[in-house]
Amino acid sequence: MPLSNIADRLPPMALALGDPAGVGPEIAAKAWERRATEGLLPFFVVGDVRSIEAVWSGPIARISDPSEAWEAFGAALPLIQIEDAGAIVPGEPNVAGARCSLDSLELAVGLARSGVASALITGPVSKAQLYGIGFVHPGQTEFVAERCGVARENVVMMLAGPSLRTVPITTHIRLKDVPDTLSADLIVSRSRTTERGLVRDFGIARPRLAMAGLNPHAGEAGALGREEIDIVIPALERLRDEGIDIAGPLAADTMFHPRARALYDAALCLYHDQALIPLKTLHFDEGVNITLGLPIVRTSPDHGTAFNIAGQGIADPGAMIAAIRLASQCAENRVRAQ
Repeated sequence: MPLSNIADRLPPMALALGDPAGVGPEIAAKAWERRATEGLLPFFVVGDVRSIEAVWSGPIARISDPSEAWEAFGAALPLIQIEDAGAIVPGEPNVAGARCSLDSLELAVGLARSGVASALITGPVSKAQLYGIGFVHPGQTEFVAERCGVARENVVMMLAGPSLRTVPITTHIRLKDVPDTLSADLIVSRSRTTERGLVRDFGIARPRLAMAGLNPHAGEAGALGREEIDIVIPALERLRDEGIDIAGPLAADTMFHPRARALYDAALCLYHDQALIPLKTLHFDEGVNITLGLPIVRTSPDHGTAFNIAGQGIADPGAMIAAIRLASQCAENRVRAQ
């Protein structure tokens, strides 16, 4: 089916603005400003209109139904209002703002689940503020997974840029806890979800995966650590028996130069910084966090609330634009595969 026809079939995308005191409102508005030059498909934002008005003077169209975004998008930024965000001062988060960000996320997830939004894009939130109002999830990823009825161990966080995709097998844990957290079952589960996600969301018929080692030089055959021998290699053997194309374990320090990146579609890394440092080094202003394994498409710019620059008009919308673009591409790939 031609791409234009697929795009015509997609409902608008839902963008939860995140913490109203952060840069989410500014970069969402700037993304709308660049909708034509960046070729962005229609989206609408969910949040308090005052958070945008505090940092941007462009046109805003309040809508009550996502379908209204189609007509409004060309002339104004469509917005579904979330009330009671309290006093909004850019750079000064508060409890009311945290509740607003959570309410925005809840509504946007529901709209994506119901099919009236083709994808979910989430703006940056403050975990510290959310924890203060009783939020019990490690982050937005786990919250979205629960609302979609998917166990958190069955979703994968992928960081995607123009020339690199990485997946951390373990995420927000202490570095010293990584060896004890790793298991062959965890590696197999994360790798399976990654492989399926590359097929479903990225349209890659036969994904090529590469697995990093944990230790320097991937353990040097046990001389520098046995995790590769005892955990990683058995997991890779199981995956290969299932027909998954996966290389490794590879020395992480030689995995990310241009010739190496040409050999795989996604790099699986064993701890947080092993995955995020190369992605952010190469694509700091274009990095997108995409959640694989969900029944909906969910992306997010790969940066935080940046309270320190909120309201100054200097926030770069590049990662938000990339998140919107990738969300639409993944939604199109899902329709194409039907």
